[in-house]
Amino acid sequence: MSPEDLSGANNAQSVLQTLWRDMALPDEALTHIQLTGKDPVFPSSFAVGAAAQVTMAAAALAAAEIGFLRGGARQRVAVDMLAAAQECRSYFRIGGVEQEIHDKITGVYRCGDGGWVRIHANFAHHRDGALALLGCPTGPGTSKEAVTHALARWTALDFEQAAAEAGLVVAAMRTFDEWDAHPQGIALASQPLISITKIADADPLPWPQETPDTRPLQGIRVLDLTRIIAGPVCGRALAAYGADVMLVNSPHLPNIDTIAETSRGKLSVHVDLRTGTGQSTLRQLLKDARVFVQGYRPGGLEELGFGAAEAAKQRPGIVYVTLSAYGEHGPWSGRRGFDSLVQTASGFNHAEGLAAGIDGPRALPMQILDHASGYLMAFGTQVALMRQAAQGGSWHVRVSLARTARWLRSLGRVEGGLACAMPSVDDYLETTPSGFGDLTAVRHAARFADTPAAWTRPSMPPGSHPPVWPES
Repeated sequence: MSPEDLSGANNAQSVLQTLWRDMALPDEALTHIQLTGKDPVFPSSFAVGAAAQVTMAAAALAAAEIGFLRGGARQRVAVDMLAAAQECRSYFRIGGVEQEIHDKITGVYRCGDGGWVRIHANFAHHRDGALALLGCPTGPGTSKEAVTHALARWTALDFEQAAAEAGLVVAAMRTFDEWDAHPQGIALASQPLISITKIADADPLPWPQETPDTRPLQGIRVLDLTRIIAGPVCGRALAAYGADVMLVNSPHLPNIDTIAETSRGKLSVHVDLRTGTGQSTLRQLLKDARVFVQGYRPGGLEELGFGAAEAAKQRPGIVYVTLSAYGEHGPWSGRRGFDSLVQTASGFNHAEGLAAGIDGPRALPMQILDHASGYLMAFGTQVALMRQAAQGGSWHVRVSLARTARWLRSLGRVEGGLACAMPSVDDYLETTPSGFGDLTAVRHAARFADTPAAWTRPSMPPGSHPPVWPES
């Protein structure tokens, strides 16, 4: 059965059970989860609330299971659907001021053939590359009207292909049927939602000596080499559950302002992997890490000696986690992409536009592919940690935005979902000091009965900490 043949929003509890049992985890843990609420919670014809709730619940319940395996009691975990969806909005304020994270060129445009393309221009080099391809002046002064005029000379698919060949991030809008017939859509159909594979032999690693009395992942060290939203959400979740998460940035790469919100609970360091010193520093950090999470372009870290196989040689027993846009197989497996682009390419913008009765694309109400993928990464990471502790080995966890999109489709459509008003976020906010200023952001929605989730380290700008693990 294809995803669009499924009708009606599935029960979130049964969806969670399927995720949990697919990983061969014990049913006993499922008696300790409480899910409240139902779609629609946000204005969408898709079950975006269930996607937020289920993925977050899977990650939180896995953390509780690790706490149990480390000698603690099984504890109840509760996740409310609206609270989970609010956390997936990426809403935050610095010093009371909402931040604008989108470049004015970012957006959807109609092309000369009547098709649509989405341009992602939040990084200056992506913006200027797209403008140069269109023959427009580069820099922040070019208007959306100039881009629209230039695209009148292109077909949507031709501009998408030319942009991909130039290493840019552009997607043409497709229908679900068109995506399912596309070679990449076909390739995704046979890929699992979360891939967890043993990649090398290694002895089981004992759990850290610290007792998980405060939070289940106490003492687990995580190297977080991710950017934008999905990958950072994974590290942020692991930090909330007690892990020592070190966000590793390069001093020469730009970041977007959401780093203030996604860096809660993390150490934040600079390591320049273009240099021998930087590579030596990361190898030293890797020796004491249990988890290595990365979301760079496919092949990027392999070229620098930090791919999954090499990491397993340097740190036997490592759990290596990879995020990609379009999956590990297929003609687009090496293509760059972000949530909004995958929504456009894989049919969501077209389907949501049809449901809204408009002539053109409509985006989902939040970056749910990013956030759901981030929590699926955190869930898969913890499953792999449990397997490593029980069986040994080094493990590779893979998640992709496009495969998460296919899973979201499988949850069915929500009748009348677009009539739902966008709820206020105000009741879900907390304000804490940070290195960026007073940070107001959505508090974590997963509630643990015995070991509350918490971000004990303030969010800090890249390079605020030395690249060394803190004393235990």
